[in-house]
Amino acid sequence: MTRPMRGVRVIEVASWIFVPAAGAILSDWGADVIKVEHPTDYDQSRDTGGDRTLNRQQMGTGFLTQASNKRAITLNLKTEKGREILKKLVKDADVLVENWRSGAFPALGLGYDDLRPLNPRLIYCSMTAFGQDGPRGVQTAYDQLIQATSGMMAMTGTPDVNPIKTGAPVIDYATGTMCAFAISSALFQRERTGRGQYIDSSMLGPPSANLNAASGTVTGPSIPSIFSWRCSTRRLASWGSFNDSERCRTRPAGTWRLWRYCSHSSAVRCSMIF
Repeated sequence: MTRPMRGVRVIEVASWIFVPAAGAILSDWGADVIKVEHPTDYDQSRDTGGDRTLNRQQMGTGFLTQASNKRAITLNLKTEKGREILKKLVKDADVLVENWRSGAFPALGLGYDDLRPLNPRLIYCSMTAFGQDGPRGVQTAYDQLIQATSGMMAMTGTPDVNPIKTGAPVIDYATGTMCAFAISSALFQRERTGRGQYIDSSMLGPPSANLNAASGTVTGPSIPSIFSWRCSTRRLASWGSFNDSERCRTRPAGTWRLWRYCSHSSAVRCSMIF
């Protein structure tokens, strides 16, 4: 079966995880993704991973997982020659996705308004930490900072050890997935209108939209205390982890029906043991 993005060309001017993750998804779907890196200031993920030999070769596993199925080119976009080459690539591209600091690409003459005349069908996606505008628009961030800012770490922490970052960079991958979805939607809309569009995506967006426990903060009579999803609280007393005489268990009984089932069943049937 032909992959759904076959024939779609994507120019990826980005580093680290969240934008390359979006490019990796699109390439897995069949898109021709061309990764653009600086000749000397290469992607940070090239020297990350558990294999030190690969890290020294700048082919760390952190990079390989995001760069699979992509072609690559090095350009110094702070030079006229580098910008001209990128513009030539854009003329035949369907998508350009970048994660430079807010305002950086327009300052180089590579913003959406600069490139749209070259290719009116271009889907141009900018991915930043907090969006293009607002009081934090110019700030950059990594996954952990967004986990903290969004309230995610407070939800997963405990009073004993304070807020906890999830082990995996879930914000990076959630942002990359949402970006791939947004680009796919824009490509679908282009089939109807014949026109490209600009997408402003941020790392703060996915956790803000998906932390449904925060709805109580917005609509409830009072602000819930920190760590409000612990099993010892009144909000979801049946949802959480606890220690018994043998080991630690987690029992997510999220409804009364499941709680009644677990109350009359063995702990092994209802719990994950670790």
